[in-house]
Amino acid sequence: MTAPLRYPHPTPPGHTVAVEVAPGILWLRLPLPMTLDHVNCYALEDEDGWTLVDTGMASKHTKALWQAIMAGPLRGKPVTRLIVTHYHPDHIGLAGWFQAQGVELITTRTSWLYARMLTLEEQHQHPPEAMQFYQRAGLGAEWRAAKAQERPFNFRDIVATLPLGFTRIRAGDVVTAGGRRWLVRTGDGHAPEHAMLWSMDDDLILAGDQLLPTISANIAVYPTEPDADPLTEWLDSNRALMPHAQDNHLVLPGHKLPYLGLPDRLAEMIADHETALGRLLDHLKTPKPAMDCFAPLFKRPIGPDTFGMALSESVAHLNCLLQRGLVSREISDSGAWLWRAN
Repeated sequence: MTAPLRYPHPTPPGHTVAVEVAPGILWLRLPLPMTLDHVNCYALEDEDGWTLVDTGMASKHTKALWQAIMAGPLRGKPVTRLIVTHYHPDHIGLAGWFQAQGVELITTRTSWLYARMLTLEEQHQHPPEAMQFYQRAGLGAEWRAAKAQERPFNFRDIVATLPLGFTRIRAGDVVTAGGRRWLVRTGDGHAPEHAMLWSMDDDLILAGDQLLPTISANIAVYPTEPDADPLTEWLDSNRALMPHAQDNHLVLPGHKLPYLGLPDRLAEMIADHETALGRLLDHLKTPKPAMDCFAPLFKRPIGPDTFGMALSESVAHLNCLLQRGLVSREISDSGAWLWRAN
């Protein structure tokens, strides 16, 4: 059994307030219009200005909050750089807006390419590949017909367009910010080439979504790569981080509270997914489509607001079992993959 995590800053900041979690490092929290209703951002003070880490989604409200933050906790001192941990909208949403003000964008090449590509694309209906993905997951013809009439989510709806130009970071690079040297480590599974910053001068980690407390980052398969195995990438990334993790590391995550106890948290995240894979394998003694695999994975009701994430995560667990040779699949008469334990 892992030890409980410790939370040295148990009260999160308000939307235009900051909590100093270490000298020269401010913790900020911005709202999100979803079940996970916030994202953590950080401001690192340099002599000539501030380096920000992540931004929240693009909206008039979030821009107004940032303007209040810059005039208040940041004391009118300019924002000069923005480090984005990964390309998801709640982390890169306002990067383009900051760039338009002369802020340097720093991120991994994969994050920039994904975000740049997705902001340039607009879809007015679900493409055939997406509809086939839903059919393969077991969603019926009536559901798919209704889905075909909807305008799908577009990345550009909540992410400002990224102009050309960014500064690349990769694993092994060293970034100086907030009076510290930060070693860049990367992880995969939640987002490809997800950047984390590990301080070389004290015990801080700017972790994004790779090292969350109490909740697991969404590990998802999408129609763009239906046979991907992000869960294996996630587990491998966490195992690779374990030799570097120390109990006194203060982890500054993308959601929830900063915490201590990283070695136990890494072990817990790995164990949670391995246990879920075991429950899923037992569930597949009788062939099932992906949409009938929620119960063993999540052990709670899945509503409309979390259905899409649950479906994509179910496919990720099934693909992991398939790569391990523990399950097989065949197409049913309705066009769905039926998965069964070998």
